[in-house]
Amino acid sequence: MICPLCENKRTLPFWRDQRRSYMRCDRCFLVFVPTEYHLSLAAEKAEYDLHRNDPGDPGYRKFLQRLFEPLRERLTAGAKGLDFGSGPGPTLAPMFAEAGFDMAIYDPFYAPDRSVLQNRYDFISCSEVLEHFHAPGRELQFLWELLAVEGWLGVMTKLVIDQQAFSRWHYKNDPTHVAFFSRETFVYLARKLNARLELIAPDVILLQKTS
Repeated sequence: MICPLCENKRTLPFWRDQRRSYMRCDRCFLVFVPTEYHLSLAAEKAEYDLHRNDPGDPGYRKFLQRLFEPLRERLTAGAKGLDFGSGPGPTLAPMFAEAGFDMAIYDPFYAPDRSVLQNRYDFISCSEVLEHFHAPGRELQFLWELLAVEGWLGVMTKLVIDQQAFSRWHYKNDPTHVAFFSRETFVYLARKLNARLELIAPDVILLQKTS
């Protein structure tokens, strides 16, 4: 079974529960769900429609501050950003706009205007998005090409620690979560992309595109 991130053919069973099996790549250490367990687009959207992320909710904004603040601190005035995977209630984009940054949003279900993907950006935010990627290698490469040199990709996603923790991890139980990254996965990505990597928090990661 080929790794959907690095296309390595050496992947091994990592865990299995009553609903799905999980594989792990021995090169990039991505843990992924085989495609036979992926939801249809309609079923996936039905799950997302259950989310109730309110842009006006102070608690939700406080949660997003953990990505917003370190990313904002690294931006120059006038930086142009894209919130990729903005969801049914875009919140990061308004937060950056309120801080003076020009923002665009894209979401394949809720903001599907692909014209915004024709532009270059000084930063891209992806909050709770990467774990939904069916083809993370292709999708991350696409995002990377949208970044200007010295631009930042800011990510929030919970990380795999080990098999024991994974076995009781609530994060894997969401049926739309099909790709699980670890610290080692981001180290691999940084090397592959020739990027500067900053691990800000256990679930907050920044990658800078170097020249």
